[in-house]
Amino acid sequence: MPQFDFGNVFWPQIFWLAAAFALLYFGVVRLTLPKLGKVMDAREASISGDLEAAKAAKETADAVNEAYQAEMNQSREAARSAIAEAKAKAAKSTETRLAKAGAKSDATLAEAEARIAKAVAKAETEIANAAAVNAQAIVAKLTGVEPKLDAAKSAVAARN
Repeated sequence: MPQFDFGNVFWPQIFWLAAAFALLYFGVVRLTLPKLGKVMDAREASISGDLEAAKAAKETADAVNEAYQAEMNQSREAARSAIAEAKAKAAKSTETRLAKAGAKSDATLAEAEARIAKAVAKAETEIANAAAVNAQAIVAKLTGVEPKLDAAKSAVAARN
């Protein structure tokens, strides 16, 4: 079998192995590797560009978020001041209404006190008159002499 004749076959096989290796190696290195390197460079450039774009987008988003937060804080402060102003206005309105109601109730109370004082004075006068008439009648019944009404009134007034 000729394939087992290592003395005559070894050097030609080494030659063809080296030739095939050189052909494949240089074919791959010269033809494929530059294309592969270009693809890898393009991919690296694309990735770095995407990372830069993402970084810029994040910075823009952060700036927009900060502006949004500032606007929200400003709106909150405006709302708080509007609420405080409305509360102050309502409190002032309430105080005004309470003052008017207090003045009205004070006037009504003063009027009622005046009516009561007038009624008390009238009642005291009527009681004094009734007491004088009764005293006049009692004195007339006991003594038989009827005193004058003015004298009975002065006697009743002196007792009070």
